[in-house]
Amino acid sequence: MRYRYSKGPSGQLEKKAIIYTSDEHRIDPADVDTDAKIIIKKLKSAGFDAYIVGGAVRDLILGKKPKDFDIASAASPARIKKIFRNARIIGRRFRLVHVYFGQRVFEVATFRSLRDGHTSNTFGTIDEDVLRRDFTLNALYYDPEQQIVVDYVGGMNDIKKKLIKPIIALSEIFTDDPVRMIRAAKYAAIAGFSFPLNLKMKISHQSGLLSSISPSRLTEEIFKIINSDKACDIADLLDKMGLYCYLQPQASALMRKDAVFKNNYLKTMSKLKGEKNMRGDALGALFSDYLESTAEWKSGAIDNFKEVCKTARAFILPMNPPRFELEYAVKRFLAVRGITIKRTLPKPIHAAEGETPVIKRKRRRRKKKGTGQGNVTAP
Repeated sequence: MRYRYSKGPSGQLEKKAIIYTSDEHRIDPADVDTDAKIIIKKLKSAGFDAYIVGGAVRDLILGKKPKDFDIASAASPARIKKIFRNARIIGRRFRLVHVYFGQRVFEVATFRSLRDGHTSNTFGTIDEDVLRRDFTLNALYYDPEQQIVVDYVGGMNDIKKKLIKPIIALSEIFTDDPVRMIRAAKYAAIAGFSFPLNLKMKISHQSGLLSSISPSRLTEEIFKIINSDKACDIADLLDKMGLYCYLQPQASALMRKDAVFKNNYLKTMSKLKGEKNMRGDALGALFSDYLESTAEWKSGAIDNFKEVCKTARAFILPMNPPRFELEYAVKRFLAVRGITIKRTLPKPIHAAEGETPVIKRKRRRRKKKGTGQGNVTAP
């Protein structure tokens, strides 16, 4: 075990972080994504510190293979984009870089400072960046080249204790961003961690802050939940903590009133397989048990397909998925029950002539080309 020092306010060296070696953190290098290693190597070769951060480090320490690898670096977004041709800067206020390897995307962020608070977008040092993160289990930095884990906040011990502890003060952590309550529950359900009493009480008292979150952000969080292989555990814990009612109010209300519905709803969630879900199954899990308990869709579902979609959409509010995704999920729900919705062609505008708009445009182009329209000719 080693330590990292930096100058404190008085100018004297102070112990800032613990550095864990491979023998201590036990991360298997084979579990680290090869492309993530390439990104780290290129950034370091260009003279910038770079680390794998967040949930990926937590999962590696727990012996799991992460799905996503986020990276933090001292390099600015503009500099990162110059280093990687296959990169794109995203965001207006909080600028990040997406580095592409085929269909895969790696998010690379620049270290942020605390100059403007915990939601600051000003660049800083790793010492400042770590204090902007939400919980200690997500605030570890892993260097795959040196195979070291840098721990500023005691995250390694909290992971060993299976404890979720906030870094940001309790008086600020959820007022800054109420979605952190959802994420805390998600981490607890996925990793089997527990909450300190003061954190649990703070979530209970401030859960109402989630009512101010936009539908787009809630939609993003719900999609993360249903595309997890722990969707059932997450939804159940969120409901027990009084948070699921802000994500899925109608489902939460039914779960509290009807034990049979709750059992069926969670059972459906338990069948989800994360990224291996059949397309439409994850989204369909949110409304399938509700539709199953109503009789309206069963008679004339083909004729009333749009009404079935409206019923499903109304039930999963405030979640607002794209229309084509919802329609696909409803079709999948109906297909499993032996009802096929055939694809319908657009109604021709010129039905008497038997012409669709596409045919009409082609005919016009041929006519224009053949007659030399636009040229002046002698009578």
